[in-house]
Amino acid sequence: MGDPAALGAAACAQTALLALLGLSVGLGPAGWAAGAVYLLAGTAIVVWAARRCGRERLGPADRVTLARSVLIGGVVALVADGGPAWPLVVLASAALALDLVDGLVARSTRTESSFGARFDMEADAFLILVLSVRVASELGWWVLAIGAMRYVFVAATPAAPWLGGPLPPSRARKVVAAVQGVALVAAAAPVVPAWGAAAVVAAALASLTWSFGRDVAGLWRSGRGTAGTGAVGPAAGTRHGGGV
Repeated sequence: MGDPAALGAAACAQTALLALLGLSVGLGPAGWAAGAVYLLAGTAIVVWAARRCGRERLGPADRVTLARSVLIGGVVALVADGGPAWPLVVLASAALALDLVDGLVARSTRTESSFGARFDMEADAFLILVLSVRVASELGWWVLAIGAMRYVFVAATPAAPWLGGPLPPSRARKVVAAVQGVALVAAAAPVVPAWGAAAVVAAALASLTWSFGRDVAGLWRSGRGTAGTGAVGPAAGTRHGGGV
């Protein structure tokens, strides 16, 4: 279950990327440790999720998301190590760009699936969380609200089951989700002054707060108690291609 060949190739690519970062920017013990934990935990989660969904093989779009996950592993290592900004910006930008590709691949090959949508969403959410940690170290810990908001929503769902109700499609939600990653990457770039980075991230956080607030209010009005429908949080991503 879970396509061992694809996962094995991704593990090799992840190891190679960490080695390249080690040679090029001098990745330290913290970076190596974070990269290794990410690789092992991420592989285990994908295998578990695939087994739960009965997936024998990953689809074409899932493989694109898997490639994005490899790039995200590099970002994780650089953030944990306090590495230089430009390699992080390049890897994160490539991961965000591929978020557009997996949606196109899923639609063109007619291989959309609930597993693929969730895989894509979780990759998006985790990248935003990691980037928010990096930017928070420079601008202040208020930036963590961007990365943490979706996880707080999920954690609150058992106590408030109505939060698990279905959300109607929303282009605004997709745009707001995409803006978060772009804003955090821009803020991490060394060419943006601190005041400009703070303004960009504050605007992104305001839009995210509005999006979550709107969706939470809509879920409250729609009846409270429509739990277990598979919704996993507004504005955190959607199906493949959920960036835009």
